[in-house]
Amino acid sequence: MNDARPRVPQEVEQAAGWLFDLLRIDHTSDGLAETPARWAAAIMELTPGLWDAPDPAAVLARNFEPGSAHPSMIAATGVEFRSVCEHHLLPFYGTAAVAYVPAKEARIVGLSKLARLVQGYAGRPQMQERLGQQVVDALAAHLDIEGAGCLIWGTHTCMTLRGALAGSGARMVTSHLAGSFLTDPAVRAEFLALAR
Repeated sequence: MNDARPRVPQEVEQAAGWLFDLLRIDHTSDGLAETPARWAAAIMELTPGLWDAPDPAAVLARNFEPGSAHPSMIAATGVEFRSVCEHHLLPFYGTAAVAYVPAKEARIVGLSKLARLVQGYAGRPQMQERLGQQVVDALAAHLDIEGAGCLIWGTHTCMTLRGALAGSGARMVTSHLAGSFLTDPAVRAEFLALAR
């Protein structure tokens, strides 16, 4: 994940101040004087995909000769991500497991590309249900594969800190499968075992 702090445009900082005024948050005290700018910077940090979104095709374009003529599952697990829910602009974060089975003798991508794909799609206002599907769809669109899967565990602050007040242990789990991951029980079982 990119830790570079974005520069907040002056008009965004000013608009944040107006929003604070409308919400009756007095931002004239020492402790709150710079909060509109910090809040805007935080939103920008959580949505880097809106400012410099990596193109999935470009992420997956650098590829390598397969290590074997016989395809086997390629997986990256424990991929950390952070995002904001598009319904409340509150953070959600978690881990993803991403895997694919290349077609016979197809070129493969490095594992870091799978992480970049997850983090790239997560870097914009998002729904966890869409995030996993976007990852699987990108793998299917840009690689020659037999199947792909993405399993995501997410903690949503819009559910844990407000609304349902479900508590910090509440997680949402989504599963997105395509090709052989959907049609072949052995492939699906292998993916789920690796993901755990």
